[in-house]
Amino acid sequence: MLELEVIPERSLGCENCVFKLGMPFSQAVSILQKHCRVINSVEVIYVENDPLAGDLTLRLTGDGIRLVFDPFAQRLKIIEVYDMTKVRLKYSGMIFCAPDSSPTREQIDLSFGATRPPEYEPTQQAFILSFRGISFSFPAAINKNSAEQCNPHFPNRNAAVVAKMSVYSGNSLSDAKVLELPWHCYNGGVYTSSLDVVRDNSKTVGVQVHLMFEGVESSSSAVGSRIQSDVRTVCFGNTVQDVLSLLGAPTRVFYKAEDKMRIHAPPDQQSRRASDRSDYFYNYLTLGLDILFDAVTQRAKKFVLHTNYPGHYDFNVYYRCFFKIPLSKANNLESDYQSASLLDQTEPMIVHAASKWEGIHEYILGPESRPIVLNRSSSFNATNPFGPTYCYGYQDMIFEVMMNGHIASVTLYQITD
Repeated sequence: MLELEVIPERSLGCENCVFKLGMPFSQAVSILQKHCRVINSVEVIYVENDPLAGDLTLRLTGDGIRLVFDPFAQRLKIIEVYDMTKVRLKYSGMIFCAPDSSPTREQIDLSFGATRPPEYEPTQQAFILSFRGISFSFPAAINKNSAEQCNPHFPNRNAAVVAKMSVYSGNSLSDAKVLELPWHCYNGGVYTSSLDVVRDNSKTVGVQVHLMFEGVESSSSAVGSRIQSDVRTVCFGNTVQDVLSLLGAPTRVFYKAEDKMRIHAPPDQQSRRASDRSDYFYNYLTLGLDILFDAVTQRAKKFVLHTNYPGHYDFNVYYRCFFKIPLSKANNLESDYQSASLLDQTEPMIVHAASKWEGIHEYILGPESRPIVLNRSSSFNATNPFGPTYCYGYQDMIFEVMMNGHIASVTLYQITD
């Protein structure tokens, strides 16, 4: 059984297993994988048809813990213990919750101190006792005096037993906010706050990456100064050395053994022999970015931006890339079905990680365009439970779209003259 230390507004965990508010979804999954023998029952919960409509949740069913992540930022927002009988909890070194003794209101007061009286929450039919960064839920006793009115009352202090505990950032659970990535979650890595796609008219030039990283100099100054930021621009044609100096070493390098999309290439490119040197990707997983280098010239020729939506084949491989892509309809004059009213638009559409494909599709391609269907499966497991995705080409970009209408990835490639 887990014995965990509660730190309001910060974390829940022990020495080797700590869940910290603001930590990315991937880091929480990594912790669970390392402790799979102890925490061996985990469920991932999300809204399948619209992943941004509800929280992304990891539920530890065997331990009575729920980790609630913001659906867009994908950072831990609320830590909830919904079954107090499956875990042992302590605060400031003193155990206040154990399977054989669920905490009462009096025990909470002794452990955490004085606070305001509990407030009744009608939707939960419970009283919520709130401290800064932590709250406790007590079931309410209901007196039904009439069919129209219910009068809840708080039971005896020694009889009221905690049903649920929540850890969050803020004064109350209803005001829980999503923290910026805490410095103690960087672990020497580099992350993005945003990524801007640099375009010149209808042509992509490169990507401007807004980086966040932990400072290398040791200082006793404020914690905020430990996090530094910088902006780096990577363009098509940059060499491997250029990219390494701008973004640092990749998480991994992947060599393309085959290209299943080669059938859509011109005939002179389809005849390339398998013995030729392979192009290779630099995978920057914490940036949500892949960069493809040409095997002959050793220069960047493709960027892939990942949105990391649940329900996609590559979910949790990458962190979400918070990209922004300006698209101008006025420069796409080759389509016969564009209306004059749309061609007169001069303001570009900004596509970002939360954009739905339906509006983008009408804006840049029209309703009659047909996609290429992409089916993914691994050599170890020939089935893909998430189904195919659909790829739409526009200018020098390929949008991979999930069946629920969200963008799974955007590929930017270099057009050679």
